[in-house]
Amino acid sequence: MSRLLLGAAAVLLTTAATQAPPAPIRIDQAGFETHGPKIAVLPSTQGKPLAWTLTDARGKTVASGQTTPVGPDAASGESVHRIDFGTFQTPGTGYRLRVGSDASHPFAIADRPFLRVATAAMAFFYQQRSGVPILPAFVERKDLARPAGHAPDIATCFAGVDQKGVKWPGCSYRIDATGGWYDAGDHGKYVVNGGVSTWTLLDLYERLPALGDANAFADGRLALPERANGKNDLLDEARVEVAFLLSMQIPDGTKLAVAPDAGVAGKTITRFETIDASGLVHTKIADENWTGLPTAPAEDRQTRFLYPPSTAATLNMVGVAAQCARIWRTIDPAFATKCLTAARRGWAAALRHPNLLTSSDFTGSGGYGDPEVHDEFTFAAAQLYATTSEPAFLDRLRSDGVFTDLGTDIGWGSLKLAGALTLVTLPDTLPADDRAKLRSRITALADGFVAEGKRNGYGIPFGGTNYPWGSSSSILNRAIVLGVAWQIDRKPVYRDAVVASLDYILGRNPLDRSYVTGIGTRPVQHPHHRFWAAAADKRYPAPPTGVLSGGPNSAAANEPGPMKGCAPQTCWIDDYRAFTVNEVAINWNAPLVWTAAFLDATRRR
Repeated sequence: MSRLLLGAAAVLLTTAATQAPPAPIRIDQAGFETHGPKIAVLPSTQGKPLAWTLTDARGKTVASGQTTPVGPDAASGESVHRIDFGTFQTPGTGYRLRVGSDASHPFAIADRPFLRVATAAMAFFYQQRSGVPILPAFVERKDLARPAGHAPDIATCFAGVDQKGVKWPGCSYRIDATGGWYDAGDHGKYVVNGGVSTWTLLDLYERLPALGDANAFADGRLALPERANGKNDLLDEARVEVAFLLSMQIPDGTKLAVAPDAGVAGKTITRFETIDASGLVHTKIADENWTGLPTAPAEDRQTRFLYPPSTAATLNMVGVAAQCARIWRTIDPAFATKCLTAARRGWAAALRHPNLLTSSDFTGSGGYGDPEVHDEFTFAAAQLYATTSEPAFLDRLRSDGVFTDLGTDIGWGSLKLAGALTLVTLPDTLPADDRAKLRSRITALADGFVAEGKRNGYGIPFGGTNYPWGSSSSILNRAIVLGVAWQIDRKPVYRDAVVASLDYILGRNPLDRSYVTGIGTRPVQHPHHRFWAAAADKRYPAPPTGVLSGGPNSAAANEPGPMKGCAPQTCWIDDYRAFTVNEVAINWNAPLVWTAAFLDATRRR
């Protein structure tokens, strides 16, 4: 993810264009499901219920009721009431909620309000592709087309001095890493973030048949160059990143000088040692220095380097390659075999080098430092076992403790839970006792998320006041857990909590903003991105529809600028320079695709 120096400007100024002013009643601006939950939020210090009405496009009252006071809410900094109008089930547009003189934005009630969200969120990935031109035929506006960037993308290992003055020796080989997705608003391509993002999309593909919509991304659903090839469009897009991950693996017989103390807390790099690096995976391919904003990929003139391999990057590739091997087994047997071969080589390399950590001391690219790699071992073992059923991988899972401790969240540095979600629902994967343990722990985790939603004002399954960098994805990754819990036992409260998560992302929040470009009455308009940068330079395009902002970052409350002192859910600004709150990333859009597609697939018909 990007780090862009803002020069001497300590204060960020909003660049938001004129749009509808905030409405006092907060709703999901994408609309509500005809037969699904419908919750709105009204900030109010009144301690008693208030009368509400629902009016149609002609202004006629079609439903009414009383609000439910929730009271003070630390995350939003407000005292709030909830409005539950779920019993009203008449499709239409132009509906508005009213409490006294306060009113919501107009909104729709429809059978499939999340279909467009899922489709637009998937379109993001094509437009993040590296090494190929983005063609006018496959984007919503002609100005979004662009020439290929980094074509080819061939690099050798970083050789030079890092930010802490350590001189890295480089290597004698080059790797062709052309293709894949740009990670975020910059031009780096990162294996650990590519790993969790690709797992998320492939996990959705594997789950959709059980959810009742195996053809959700059938050939032709998405605007892709591969459409009409007879293959699932979701797989067409995911394969782009799978191929990139495979390309970052070091060839057999390769010796490489590595820094064994890199990334170790409290240690400085004072030595290098030469190892057999066969099968390890480089952490990233990225520029030597940050490019300016705006810069189209084809305009990037920075020198590109491969950055040192790590155990975490290797195991990310292993997990996704094993997933690839079972998914493409009948679709493309040769590709599946290639994936499984790479996975086995990577697993062997990780066992030889089980604690090779990532250095975050390079300029020009995100660090993605991860001091703990046990979760990556669990993730990789889970995918390998799900694909091969080999006892050695089950033994590893048991020794890693996945059946007793799942963790609580999914992210690029927290993959144990992702491995557990794979294991718990694939048919005939686990012994019955192990499966029962996992199911119990996953539903218990989901129960906790549901309880958190009941306690906080805006009703989202995310408690507390710590909203991290990329909080949008933190909330949506919890929604994935809730979706899997629903798949296990079909409790309506789990699905309702997934809806609540998207409601928050799409406008039911204290800023009354949809954090997805082009969706809703007040969508984000100026995300941090080097090409979708019209706010920085009108020669560049505004963003396409379907791009998710990182969302509120409560750390901003302690920093100088317009967000200082902000309540956690309000620590956000629509400014292209504000990368800590308004960058985009593949691992943020992937759970948006998952949750929106899950809700569309499981809608009441």
